[in-house]
Amino acid sequence: MQGRALRTHLAGTVQWRDLTALSRLEVAHELLLSLPWLLASWIAADHAWYPLALGCSFMFFLAGLRQVHNAFHYALGISRRATHWSMLCLSVLMLGSMHAVQINHLRHHRYCMTAEDVEAMSARLPWWKAILVGPVFPFMLHLKAIEVGDGRLRAWIAAELLLNVLVVGLVFVLLDVPWLEYHVLAMGAGQCLTAFFAVWTVHHDCDDHPLQARTVRGKLKAMLTYNMFFHVEHHLFPAVPTCKLRVLATRLDGTIDNMPLKQVF
Repeated sequence: MQGRALRTHLAGTVQWRDLTALSRLEVAHELLLSLPWLLASWIAADHAWYPLALGCSFMFFLAGLRQVHNAFHYALGISRRATHWSMLCLSVLMLGSMHAVQINHLRHHRYCMTAEDVEAMSARLPWWKAILVGPVFPFMLHLKAIEVGDGRLRAWIAAELLLNVLVVGLVFVLLDVPWLEYHVLAMGAGQCLTAFFAVWTVHHDCDDHPLQARTVRGKLKAMLTYNMFFHVEHHLFPAVPTCKLRVLATRLDGTIDNMPLKQVF
């Protein structure tokens, strides 16, 4: 059984619908997940503890990716309206337009690893080229989103990009706050590395695999990566929130014992 037929079979075989619901505590946890890392990075940068600040900024960006990733699929446990506003807030904090990224991510699920899949373009490159293409990657996503997005989504993109321009202007022109300048530069670096860390790592060399993605196993690995590397599971069941993917992985293992899954690391 290959490709789409296998995915359809698994979607009808593995129990997953019970994992889509979040309790109020889980919703609060998902919405506040990145906040401690953000505050820690600002405090460390304000004291010029830049190695510590960079570590905290990396974790903030990772946690933020988890939040927006769930938002793309309306899996944060909040209303759609609130989800759109959460993406706007994270657009300001992480730079760029998360609605633009959402458009490309949903196309990634639809056209996975084909020429139409702009998000996965780095996965078809060697690792070092995936890093080098990083600074161009966000521009490719935004241009494609503006090209294919409808009027409503284009309005969100325009608002988010305008807020980005205003924030960058305030930070580097009107204000003289070193920790804010550090944050903008750190987020810019994070955006430039997204093509490698968020895409290449989970999809490289998967063209010959029927599930076209990689995954991770082990509680420690899952914890350190905020469950973000359960990518096979996510592609099979995108409605399942990231916090439930480890449970989903155990169910999946009992269904595909005869097919080895490619690991992220």
